[in-house]
Amino acid sequence: MKGKIMQFRRGRHTIHKRHFLIDVGAKDRNEAKKFLGKIVEWKSPSGKIIKGKISSPHGNKGLVRAIFEKGLPGQAITTEVEIK
Repeated sequence: MKGKIMQFRRGRHTIHKRHFLIDVGAKDRNEAKKFLGKIVEWKSPSGKIIKGKISSPHGNKGLVRAIFEKGLPGQAITTEVEIK
């Protein structure tokens, strides 16, 4: 299954470098809860794979929060991830 990286998890003054918001195609928060615990993989243009895990839903519109093992580069925003 595919998802799309939307943004870093951030506040007004802070950016959480390993936390990303991902659109998985869910319509609301209850549908997004079904993805908890699934593994997420982002593939860089050079072929390197960085793995993460979906930790919780984010907001009421179906986004989820994923925590990656190391931070992704800024070019990862708006690219696709694979959900396993």
